[in-house]
This record gives sequence, structure tokens and C-alpha cells, in this order.
Amino acid sequence: MLCPLRNDIDRDTLLNVLLERERLGSTGIGDGLAIPHALVDGLGDPIIIFGRSRAGIPFESLDGMPVHLFMLIIADSAFLDVYLKLLARISRLLKDNSLRKRLMEASDEAALMDILVERDNRL
Repeated sequence: MLCPLRNDIDRDTLLNVLLERERLGSTGIGDGLAIPHALVDGLGDPIIIFGRSRAGIPFESLDGMPVHLFMLIIADSAFLDVYLKLLARISRLLKDNSLRKRLMEASDEAALMDILVERDNRL
């Protein structure tokens, strides 16, 4: 859904960069969670996209289990420091088992966003 919203991002380039990052090691970190991330030159401000799959998606996660919650981070290499801080913050945020449970149970996009914002404000 990102590429139609940002016509300056080439879908194939983004996909290749993300797949290249996955070849270095899965960003599926376990507990039904994946944080795919990559640097994309010329992007501008970092972009974060949240996704949920109730059924789960095979992702070669570290624990071998399907992934249900995804937090995609893409950033321009000029924002490397912000990118690394985002990765750390999102990892801390999503470590919370009760938060992950609430995200899985959320009824719609607005509820998902409310849960994430409320929890992030407490960090």
C-alpha cells in the first residue's frame, strides 16, 4: 500500500532492498513479531508501517513460528541515527506480551493506532 501513496518510491527497488536485508538474517524476531527494515537513499523522512495477520505468515522467524505483527521501517541513509533509534524503540515497545495481545485483539485500524500511541507515550 505504501508505493501507491508515495509515487517517489519504486516498488521493485524497495522490495529488493528489503529482501537483501532479509538475506542477512531474518527480521522475524520471534513471538509472532517481525521488524523488517532497510535504508533507501533519497527517501526523506523515515516511514513506519504496521501490519497484522491474524492467521500468521511464515517468515523464517528466529523461533520458527509464523509472524502476526509486522512493523516495517524504511529510512534514508542520511537519517541513520534516527533509523537506529526507531529500531531500538520499536523493539522495546513490541517486547511487551500484553501489548502484542492487545494489538492482536484490536477491532480496527483506529484501535490499533490508539494502542500503539498510548503505549509509545509511556516509554
